[in-house]
Amino acid sequence: QVQLVESGGGLVQAGDSLRLSCAASQRTFSTYAMAWFRQAPGKEREFVAALNWSGASTLYVDSVKGRFTISRDNAKSTVYLQMPSLKPEDTAVYYCYADRGVWGQGTQVTVSS
Repeated sequence: QVQLVESGGGLVQAGDSLRLSCAASQRTFSTYAMAWFRQAPGKEREFVAALNWSGASTLYVDSVKGRFTISRDNAKSTVYLQMPSLKPEDTAVYYCYADRGVWGQGTQVTVSS
């Protein structure tokens, strides 16, 4: 079964940028649709962004549309989430998800005001 490992989280100030990465353990990664979810303290996990196997089709939650960018490099078996202009309300644990029902362990993003 594929394993996913996220990285790139951290503590930043409002307006700063982060790029999250999610590395997959299998080359069959290139056949998966991938997504990012996040879970803020005391809240349910919510969908953030997704893209199909080629990266040609993407989908975003309204709160990040036009601000975050999801992308992938199938040669590196990695999916990315570029997050510019971060806001305190973006603070959450961010999870990578593969459409085989596999989750990563999560990476913490904390945005201070």
